Amino acid sequence: MESNNQTHPDPFEARIIDAIRSVYDPEIPVNIYDLGLIYNLKIDKETRDVFILMTLTSPNCPVAEDMPDQVRDVVKLVDGVGSVKVELTFEPPWDKDMLSQSALLELGLL
Repeated sequence: MESNNQTHPDPFEARIIDAIRSVYDPEIPVNIYDLGLIYNLKIDKETRDVFILMTLTSPNCPVAEDMPDQVRDVVKLVDGVGSVKVELTFEPPWDKDMLSQSALLELGLL
């Protein structure tokens, strides 16, 4: 499921998205969810295990090693979550077209 395209996630998924939104890119003052850095969010309905496929704004990002751990740690804090796996990818490369409407507004690009 591509969560950035889903307009009405279920309440459990919404809590996970809210947790992810608490993580900010160190170079851009916008949370990583609205930046479009979360490529895929899968939740096993039975076990509530969470899989997150994410990227960074740049492969040379100074937090490349820390960001996936930070995302995993905040998602683990959501009540009811099973295991959490975060995978980092650079395919496709991130670009500004992946920004959400709210990120575009926040950055003054709309």
